[in-house]
Amino acid sequence: MPEQRIKGQETEINVLVDGVVQTFTDVQSFEFMHEQETKEEGYLGEKGNRYDDIYKGWSASFKMHNSSGALFDFLGILKDRAQRRTPGVVINIKSTLNFPSGERKRVIMTDAFFEGSGVGFGSRDDYGESSFSCKGTDYRVL
Repeated sequence: MPEQRIKGQETEINVLVDGVVQTFTDVQSFEFMHEQETKEEGYLGEKGNRYDDIYKGWSASFKMHNSSGALFDFLGILKDRAQRRTPGVVINIKSTLNFPSGERKRVIMTDAFFEGSGVGFGSRDDYGESSFSCKGTDYRVL
């Protein structure tokens, strides 16, 4: 019997601000990227190039609909930290992956730094949608 693949319904995304979970229930999409760069150098007298790789951190992005004003509380936290009003704030993102086989992995993306975000409405009958993108130095898989 073929193994089942994981789907979005088996994935939970939590944003933790100083250890307190910010609840966003309407996440539509999520992407996590392990950032790495390949270096290439050619040398005289050699028939091919040499390669090396360098770890460059992680990046993530997610889109969500908005069910409450918690979005604006979160945007306020991001703004205050960026303006150094609350410089000690640490934001972590946890993605829990519940595989159909019963295996469970948690990816903890530590100390996230966010780019600009907000809320948009496509038309009168569209839900409010927010997009976030962030980067960080390190992550752990548990």
